[in-house]
Amino acid sequence: MDLTPLFLSAKLSLISTTILLLLAMPLAALLVFVRFPGRFLADSLVNLPLVLPPTVLGFYLLVIMGPDGPVGRAWAAVSGSTMVFTFGGIVLAAMVHSLPFAVQPLKTAFEKIDRRLLEMADVLGSSPMAVFFRVILPNATGGIAASAVLAFAHTMGEFGVILMVGGSIPGRTRVASIAIYEYVEAMRYREAAILSLILVTISYSVLLLVNHLNRRSSQHA
Repeated sequence: MDLTPLFLSAKLSLISTTILLLLAMPLAALLVFVRFPGRFLADSLVNLPLVLPPTVLGFYLLVIMGPDGPVGRAWAAVSGSTMVFTFGGIVLAAMVHSLPFAVQPLKTAFEKIDRRLLEMADVLGSSPMAVFFRVILPNATGGIAASAVLAFAHTMGEFGVILMVGGSIPGRTRVASIAIYEYVEAMRYREAAILSLILVTISYSVLLLVNHLNRRSSQHA
């Protein structure tokens, strides 16, 4: 049995989660600690992938990332190639789709931080950057871990968005969820069952880990 789709899903999840965390941490801090006009609009926009059908989100990403879209044109100008139906394209699509799963645990962790710590750092003359790295992040390690785990697991199971943006190119964009769908279509139920069991095991392990992190965070609160 070909396990390439599973390894491709793991690679996609690892890369997208790493980049997503770097973006989600300052974004979550901005939404929690900074008051600005339209903050609730920005918060709703971040959470939009939670309620949008994956095919709808995938369609708009396909338009934006296509040869005539702004992101697609910028990518072509830099790399000389198209973005859709490539591994880079599905990394970006996975990041957009998993953004709420990365931001929400971080927001929850940041909201639990004692504001007096931030006030003390401000009185001592710490810059906003120093406060972020020396006060906020060290006091939100559980949220950071939960964010990484949830984003990784969600990306492992993505289907609609990846199919719309990347298609099903073996070795490049044919991830595990798409392979399962194609196995079922071809009535190759044994292969579909094996891949499905692996993904179920990963998902259950993720839930156990997140619950453990939440329990430990509650005990230390």
